[in-house]
Amino acid sequence: MARVYVSTVVNVRNDRVWARLRDFNGLPNWHPAIAESRIEGGEPADKIGCVRDFTLRNGDRIREKLLGLSDYDMYCTYSILESPMGVENYVATLRLTPVTDGDKTFLEWSAEFDCAPEREAELVNSIGTGVFQGGFDALKRVFGG
Repeated sequence: MARVYVSTVVNVRNDRVWARLRDFNGLPNWHPAIAESRIEGGEPADKIGCVRDFTLRNGDRIREKLLGLSDYDMYCTYSILESPMGVENYVATLRLTPVTDGDKTFLEWSAEFDCAPEREAELVNSIGTGVFQGGFDALKRVFGG
């Protein structure tokens, strides 16, 4: 099983970052790789089990299912249902933690998945750098960090 883990710190309180990230349908509002997104069936974007169907700027389409969302613990867990990446059993968590030394937020994004062994290093790098770090870099441009 492949594992990806990326973390960062942004220079703003965690409640402000969470207000932007908690919307499971809000990826186009903060992640530069996402062109558009919709929740299937018109369900609320914070309903456990809802499915987001989004399109990347390169035209690829991905469907993900919300597995967990906590405003108290500030995390979101989801799985990939369909993707052109060649991953299976993909489960990821995006988590925020307050940094008590100043108004800062520690963010961590992790995923585990199965894939063809010869593609593991490529996928770990692509997801870690392009998806996770790319999203964090965009947040730091907005909030500082």
